[in-house]
Amino acid sequence: MITHRPYGSGHPYADTQDQRLPVTPLDGQPVELRVRAAASVREVVCQWRVDGRDETELALVKGGADAPGPEGGASEGDTTAGVSEGDTTAGEGQGEPGQLDGGHLAAAQARAARAASGSWSVTTPPLAAGHRYSYRFVATTESGAGRTSRWFDVTAAGWHDGGGKLTARGADRIVPGSARWLADGDGVLRGRFEIALAPGEHVVGFGERFDSVDQRGRSLDSVVFEQYKAQGAHGRTYLPMPFAIVVGGGRSWGFHVATSRRTWYDVGDTLTVEAEGDELNVTFYEGGPAQILDAFLDDVGRPAELPDWVFGLWASGNEWNTQARVMAEMDAHREHDVPVGALVIEAWSDESTFTAFRGAQYEPGEVPHTLADYTFPADGPWPDPKGMVDELHERGIKVLLWQIPLQKMRPHPRHQAAVDARQLVEQGHGVREADGRPYRNRGWWFPLALMPDLSSPSVREWWTAKRRYLVDEVGVDGFKTDGGEHAWGHDLRYADGRRGDDGNNLFPVHYARAFGDLLRESGKAPVTFSRAGFAGSQPHGAFWAGDEDSTWEAFRSSIRAGITAGACGIVYWGWDLAGFSGPVPGAELYLRAAGTSAFMPIMQYHSEFNHHRTPRRDRTPWNIAEQSGDERVIGMFRAFAKLRERLVPYLAGEAAKAVRGGAPLMRALFFDHPGDETAWAYPLQYKLGDALLVVPVTEPDVDQVEAYLPEGEWVDVWTGETHSGGRALTLAAPLDRPPVLCLAERWPELSPVFRA
Repeated sequence: MITHRPYGSGHPYADTQDQRLPVTPLDGQPVELRVRAAASVREVVCQWRVDGRDETELALVKGGADAPGPEGGASEGDTTAGVSEGDTTAGEGQGEPGQLDGGHLAAAQARAARAASGSWSVTTPPLAAGHRYSYRFVATTESGAGRTSRWFDVTAAGWHDGGGKLTARGADRIVPGSARWLADGDGVLRGRFEIALAPGEHVVGFGERFDSVDQRGRSLDSVVFEQYKAQGAHGRTYLPMPFAIVVGGGRSWGFHVATSRRTWYDVGDTLTVEAEGDELNVTFYEGGPAQILDAFLDDVGRPAELPDWVFGLWASGNEWNTQARVMAEMDAHREHDVPVGALVIEAWSDESTFTAFRGAQYEPGEVPHTLADYTFPADGPWPDPKGMVDELHERGIKVLLWQIPLQKMRPHPRHQAAVDARQLVEQGHGVREADGRPYRNRGWWFPLALMPDLSSPSVREWWTAKRRYLVDEVGVDGFKTDGGEHAWGHDLRYADGRRGDDGNNLFPVHYARAFGDLLRESGKAPVTFSRAGFAGSQPHGAFWAGDEDSTWEAFRSSIRAGITAGACGIVYWGWDLAGFSGPVPGAELYLRAAGTSAFMPIMQYHSEFNHHRTPRRDRTPWNIAEQSGDERVIGMFRAFAKLRERLVPYLAGEAAKAVRGGAPLMRALFFDHPGDETAWAYPLQYKLGDALLVVPVTEPDVDQVEAYLPEGEWVDVWTGETHSGGRALTLAAPLDRPPVLCLAERWPELSPVFRA
């Protein structure tokens, strides 16, 4: 009948219609108490107590809470039964990305609008530190029936000089006396301290960041989150890390807040750090930028070297959902002489188990299936998966299959999915709520799904064993480990002993690790392709920048993301070139993005689901050519793809250096030129390995670009002209020749790559 969750859904950036605001009030601050009630409720009263006595009744107002934005997360829906707290069920959602126009957020917005209609709220008197407040709700229906919730407690918090422990390792740069601790009636909640910054110092890192390379003058946090598109505008990321490198005045240093909990940063005249927990540990690193990164990777895990084939062109489209369609697209690559090195098949599975090909016939079972257990009808969508993979391998194309770390529960699971869901629950394989119930996904993508607890080695084995035949028998070469941002809630329970507040950020790390281990055990390289991660993700495969529109601003944001991910030790990184969502990009944006992506660690195109409507939204060069009417597209893209093939030996060698402790493969100029202050005025330029300087063209309607050349002698790879560094100059930027320069001493080695 009524629902109140003091902490809401656990969404890190949005509140809900049934929570307490703020969750932790400060001394002297009132709280707004929100509930959601069934339509039959005509009155809700809050019984409010101070220190167990002096009860006061506060009348709630219907519709008093502002409607949440489109991010509030899954909630109870339009009707509830009885009294619940911490229960999270969902309204209508979607089964796959981009299934509705507007994607995830459109569905979430509709749920939020429905939820607002049943909301009630009241604001309490101010709370004072040193007292414990208790409250419960009494709801009365039109018929006079009543329902009473359980009691909830809240205390006011305040900042204090003591109460927690702050430890620094390395050169201590913490401002003396700056440590403060936020505590309520139950103990310390978080700490805050300041790190000294000098004027002119630049701060780069914090994981993959879309808004800026240099975070000086900005505020941000570090929490894994699925921001569907426009990550730069929101300052959010799938791949945060509590680590940064500080460069300026000819010196550099770095720091790592060694926690998996949420952290916050205000990067102003000083760097204010706030972190959850009563014990905080900070490691400071000294040396050049590459030395700092190397020391950080010693602490969190070093990247694993991946095979050379990852440097070929990756091809993907969410609507390639049959064997015939996949092979038609690969045939088109061959027909147009556009080399492709890897194929990502997203829409291959039954969309229920994510272990069986759609259309496969088989008997459900308690043990993992083998290929022999499946029959593939000749007229089905995937008549011969193994034969398809074998043929693709003969063409030199590797194959990755899409995955999601959830057990889908809507619609109600049947057949093998019902067996998998029952095993997950009965055998305790899932992440749990504080009361022991299985956690149900609170987000808008796959709402209500169960989530395997991949912090457990045995659960990782159980989950991946169901997919082992795909590697051992079908012969796939890797997995696109999508998602990983689905753990919401501070008090979830993990098998490794962590709770939500210190376990949620690590979920995507365990997820990629699980599939990497599966591939290794089958004698293959651990090629996973993830968008989510945290500190500790570096050893686990490749990454891409997630969901993004086909716009020039998204292009710029994605370059920043690659530069900052590299600064935190992500070696193998890419993006959906020219974006994957919405109307197809124009020819100019597509070719500018393709030309730049040819000089990134991973070069791949991908497109979102569009209900198979016409015109198609595939990001293949032939579809862009057809949609734009620009006959240049296929020829230029072909040239970029063939150039990419010739670059593979260079990329593999430079990646090996990065893995062994060198500077990142894709890196900001400060890694090689930390004392060059002018370079900071050109934040989208980057090095690709030691030899190549890339100058992306990220604005439309230009045929030249201003570039900055750091110290040294540089050769224009297209003209062979040599330029002296330490200055800015204007470079020609025709659409088919993205501005790239090579260090003069490496030009004899690399010049054949550009002359073919």
